[in-house]
This record gives sequence, C-alpha cells and structure tokens, in this order.
Amino acid sequence: MIERYTRPKLAEIWSDEGRYRRWLDVEIAVCEVRGERGEIPADAVHSIREKASFDVARIAEIEGEVRHDVIAFLTNVAEHVGPDARWVHFGMTSSDVLDTALALQIRDAGALLREGVTRVAEVLRRRALEFRHTACIGRTHGVHAEPTTFGLKLLVFHAEMVRNAARLEAALAGACVGKLSGAVGTFAHLPPEVEEGVCTRLGIGFETAATQVVQRDRHAHLVGVLALIASSLDKIAVEFRHLARTEVREVEEEFGEGQKGSSAMPHKRNPWRLENVSGLARVLRGTAVAALENMALWHERDISNSSVERMILPDATATLDFMLQRLAGLVETLVVHPDRMRENLELTRGLAFSGTLLLALAGKGASREDAYRLVQGHAMETWDHGGDFRDRVLGDAEITGLLSKEEIERAFSLDEALHHVDAIFERTLEDAT
Repeated sequence: MIERYTRPKLAEIWSDEGRYRRWLDVEIAVCEVRGERGEIPADAVHSIREKASFDVARIAEIEGEVRHDVIAFLTNVAEHVGPDARWVHFGMTSSDVLDTALALQIRDAGALLREGVTRVAEVLRRRALEFRHTACIGRTHGVHAEPTTFGLKLLVFHAEMVRNAARLEAALAGACVGKLSGAVGTFAHLPPEVEEGVCTRLGIGFETAATQVVQRDRHAHLVGVLALIASSLDKIAVEFRHLARTEVREVEEEFGEGQKGSSAMPHKRNPWRLENVSGLARVLRGTAVAALENMALWHERDISNSSVERMILPDATATLDFMLQRLAGLVETLVVHPDRMRENLELTRGLAFSGTLLLALAGKGASREDAYRLVQGHAMETWDHGGDFRDRVLGDAEITGLLSKEEIERAFSLDEALHHVDAIFERTLEDAT
C-alpha cells in the first residue's frame, strides 16, 4: 500500500528511515532537556547532538542478533557517538521512545491528511456555488421526491467535510502525545518535568497519566476518524455513481481521449474511480476495528498492539491520503448534465409538487385527510396511467373551488420550491468560515 499509493513524503514518514529519524529526535531532545537541567555535561550533549546518527542496514544486522529493535538502534547510535552514548536513553524504557516518536509520525502524516480534507472541502464548495441554482429532482428511497439543486447536494457534502476537518484536528491533537514516564508510568528514573520539556520541544502533547505506553484509546479515536472520513468520501462516491447510471445520466466521470471503458463493450463509460473510492472505504472501516481491539492491553502493557499498528497506521493514512486526492480530482473534473437533470425532474409530469399542493389546500381550509385524498388520487392516476398531474388538478372542481389558477400555478412553481436555496448557502458557508 505505502509504496504503491502514497506520496513520497508520506512514504518517508512510515519508512524505517523515517521511524529511526524520529527515534533519534526523541533521544536527542531528552539529552538536551536534561543538559539544560544540569543532569548531563554540556560537552556530552554537544557531542551527542553532533555525532548521533544511524544506519538502517546496520540496525537490521544488529537486530538479527539481539532480536530487539530499540536495542539494535541504540547500539548503532552508540557506534557513532562513542563514550558519551552512555547518556542516550538514560532512565528511559523502549516505549518512551517508541510512543513519543510515533506521535511525531502521526503529526507529520496528519498534516498531509489535513491538506487533503481541506482540498476536498474546497472543491466541493467551489462546484456547489457553480451549480447553486441547477435544479434537479431529489430522491428518497431511490424514488423521486421534491425538487432540489445539484449545488445543494454538493453543499451538503462540503459541510460534512468541514466537520471532518474539525474531527481530524481533534483526533490528531489527542493522538500526538508522548510519554517519558518509564516502565510502568511512575517516573522512577526521570522526573515529569523532563517529559513536559521534551514534548514541548518536539511540538506534541504528553500523556498526563500513563502506564508503560500512551493509552490506545487515543489511537483508536484517530483511526476511527480516518474511517469516518473515508465513509464520507464513500457517501459522495455512491451518490455520483447512482447519478451516473445510464437511466439517470445526470453526471459522469471525466472520460479522457483514448480511454477505454470495457474490454468487451466499446460503448462503456464506467465510474470505476468512484467505485475505487467506495472499495477502499471498506478497508479503512476494517482498520477502525483493529484499532479498537488494541485498547485492551495486559496490565501496564503488552506488545500485542505493536504489530497491528505497524500495519494499520501506515496503511490507513496512506489509503485515506490516496482517497482524498482521488476524490478531489474526480469532483474537479466531474461532468455535469443540467439538461438531463431537468428532464428527470419533469419525468413524473409534475408529481414532485404534490406536497406543496397538499399544503396549499390545507392552508385554504381543507382537512389534511381531504387534501391528501384529493392530491393522492390524481397523483396515483398520473403514476399509473400517464398524462399530466397539473392538468388533472386544474380539471378538478373540488380543488379549483379552494384554489385559484394562480395559486395552483404557484404550487407547481420551481422558483417557489427553491426560494430558500441562497439562504441555505449563506448560512452554511458562513458557519464553515
């Protein structure tokens, strides 16, 4: 997943090189803070800062013998630093460096995801404004309901992505925390002030009460939010896929010159990239379950979470990053057919205005039951036998005895049905701002 789908910067974050680089950042930051407190000689801190380095291949070689990744890393760092390496990892346990560095990886990967969510929200906003007044039929249960606009459909998606941006921000803040409180979280060998100083220096939060590890509810929350965002993208993709069906054909994926849609049927234009987004959302929802399973560890910690996180955190961030960039591009290039939307809106010959007519009759004194009977009778006749709903209504003396021709025409007015569209845009975009 990582090599095939991610941008190079995201791949680096989760690579062995990226992981060890952040381990080293944590170790050096601890030495610097302790040096400022007078707990490590200044010349030793300077030496560590200048000499500390690592070699990925050498770490792998050492790990093959010692079978412990952090010990292999520290052994290799000591080969570069020399005698002053005795101060590196002083008073720390493996999870101190692992979890604190993991927070740095999450922070850096999260910055790329934040960009992607913002991009999707922005392109949805822009195209929503483009089609603000493009009328189309709204559907409930897959059946024609009342008029709406294509811009409103996109505006709803935009508002959801704005909420997703806030969710992501909160989840990243919760997951980007480190800890240096030792083997069981008691600060037996380093004081809390060192932890606070190091985490501040690294630009992350700290776990106020920890065991040997940062608590995994934080990571479960984050992965759950990633899955939620993926499900929002799935929701958008499913809507476009339905609107791209041959019988509907209100939108379609951009189809490039020379592109082929099917090996067997030359006429085909399939929404395959939208389907790809939907499929990947299923994968991300699965990672949320794995993250929840990681919360329950034995006592102060076990290592059952580690193997899971080494898979799901790179894969989840890489997959969502790909989905965000793909969907943003699909929305930007989406081919929209306003004429076809109007044809579909008129397909049921005025039935989309039955609710408005019902209210108009009730407003003129008819009981709701009588009004419903009158309107439904003509609606079902039109549904079953064709003809024009409005013509039937205008020919009904019981209805025209309550409503004038002008009032009936108003009930069938598209402008009346959509006259609050601008207000919806204004309050939604104002809230987003």
